[in-house]
Amino acid sequence: MTIIENEMIREMILRDKKRMEDRSFSEYRVIKIEKGKAGNAEGSAWVEIGNTKVLAGVKLEAGDPFPDMPNEGILVVNAEFVPFSYPEVLPGPPDENAIELARVVDRIIRESDAIDMESLVIENTKKVWKIMVDILVLDDDGNLKDAATLASMVSILTAKFPSYKIENDEVKINYEEKTEKSIPVKRIPVAVTIAKISDEMLIDPNGAEEKAADAILTIGLFEENGKDFLCALQKAGSGGFTKEEIEKAIDIALEQGKKIKKLILENI
Repeated sequence: MTIIENEMIREMILRDKKRMEDRSFSEYRVIKIEKGKAGNAEGSAWVEIGNTKVLAGVKLEAGDPFPDMPNEGILVVNAEFVPFSYPEVLPGPPDENAIELARVVDRIIRESDAIDMESLVIENTKKVWKIMVDILVLDDDGNLKDAATLASMVSILTAKFPSYKIENDEVKINYEEKTEKSIPVKRIPVAVTIAKISDEMLIDPNGAEEKAADAILTIGLFEENGKDFLCALQKAGSGGFTKEEIEKAIDIALEQGKKIKKLILENI
């Protein structure tokens, strides 16, 4: 996007108090969720936030536990951009944007203690379940972290374990035969992203707004027993946030997070 286009967006927001999609500063674009979109995954979800499109899938594998966590399962999150998802992406191994996206989603799930990892033990200290979350970005029009976290959690919540048996200390998995057993989820974290343009705070920035923003803050949060908790913060952009702006952003995120969690529960 050119400098002139950046300035036009900033002027629209700061002078006219308008956004490109004619929505308020505290309003998300339309969110769409479809579960079960990848037939070979144990759980999957397609998520659209405006023109941003993400597909997430969960595969369940048996493996050796980590030596320092012998009685816990394993969570691995990967992300990939298809070559046509945004102009700058190139074919090849994951770039820094894909690595950052995977790390943020991983941290939100892990730091919220969303999954009961101890319940993923197949054979004590020998074999555990590995939850492999793969995120595929089809179209990046801003706010990927919210979309990817949402798709990942719906995939985890809707996943079903395949049947298995143990023979000669080896776990034999029958992926053709699904059980009714779900991944043990203790809480549902969500991500809420807010862009700062001068003194204005915009929830769910689109791609053009992200490029025009001074700074962007992604807030990971969850609710438990009627109380709200933060589990992750991720800042992008060269600008910063004052203490008061961070507090305001958290208040906005807490309000919007409840709506996103409600959407998740309605779609699983």
